[in-house]
Amino acid sequence: MSRSALAPAWRTATARPRLLLAAKTAVAVGIAWAVGPHMPGTTDDYPYYAPLGALISMYPTLMGSARTGLQTLLGLVAGIGLAAVAMLTVGPTWWSIPLVVGIGVLLSGTGWFGAGREYVPMAALFVLIIGGSRAESFSLGYLAQMGVGVAIGLAVNFVVAPAVTSRAAEARVGELEREIAEHLHDVGQALSEPWPPEHEAWSRGSDRLAATSASVRQALADGAESRKGNPRALWRKHDPSDGAERLEVLDTVLFHVRDITGALTDTIWGRHGALTFDPVLAAPLAEACHGVADTVDRGDATEAERHRAVGRAARSVRQLVTIVDARTLADGSSMGPGVLCAMHLRRILLHLQPVGPTRF
Repeated sequence: MSRSALAPAWRTATARPRLLLAAKTAVAVGIAWAVGPHMPGTTDDYPYYAPLGALISMYPTLMGSARTGLQTLLGLVAGIGLAAVAMLTVGPTWWSIPLVVGIGVLLSGTGWFGAGREYVPMAALFVLIIGGSRAESFSLGYLAQMGVGVAIGLAVNFVVAPAVTSRAAEARVGELEREIAEHLHDVGQALSEPWPPEHEAWSRGSDRLAATSASVRQALADGAESRKGNPRALWRKHDPSDGAERLEVLDTVLFHVRDITGALTDTIWGRHGALTFDPVLAAPLAEACHGVADTVDRGDATEAERHRAVGRAARSVRQLVTIVDARTLADGSSMGPGVLCAMHLRRILLHLQPVGPTRF
């Protein structure tokens, strides 16, 4: 790993939520290890499975912990069931053990067991090989100790509830708005340079925006999950649906922005399939890009300011469309990046307008 990648990875690993999760995991494993030897009956012969159960149940969200723990136990039950069938019929032999493990792998691929899918063949293998003549007591001890560990992990995760991240995730939607707006401003700035523009940085920005959008979507999903079953969410009332709706609009906007960038990039550097760009359109297209960019970045603007920004952008796009129409008639051709960009900018405004139809 390069030094440039090492620093962000270390910051992520040592971030406060991760440190809290590490501390809770250590506490849960310690408690499970202390409780395991005191289980009733023969289950106390297998205390080492309790810490394992606690470990697998620790997850950044409460719902994730509960789901992972339950799915793991279901996987164990399925694997133990497969091993029980083998023990009651042919017993553990050179051919029955790999056969049972193979069936377990097939079952794990059904998607029924989620995070516990790997434990289906594993549990079957453990029961047949480690359990042996004591397969019944081993199975009981294995399942009971894992269940105790999972319960301890869930309890620790509930008592020290993880943070609710929905607000932080929604703030990232605002960051994406600003990045898209900055990219449109960069495109407008490039169009304002002597044609063809020399610098290339703006032409690579759309791929970065797509990666950012995917990251924000995941953050919103994690934020919504962090609220489920979390006691902290009871006194932090917040509807995360607004962020998801804004991101849906931004994804549509991003599609149009990427197509604008691609068309202009192909034209400027003469790539295969590029269409000829009319230099007369550079100035009105630049103005339209700047205007639309101002409507994408909501920032702290009031509703009235947003209306005015949409109005200014609508006028600049309308002027661009008028010029494109005139040049199309003069040249006798409707093909060109100017037409495409005008259509995309108009579509962006239709998605972003706050109220009522805006006429172009």
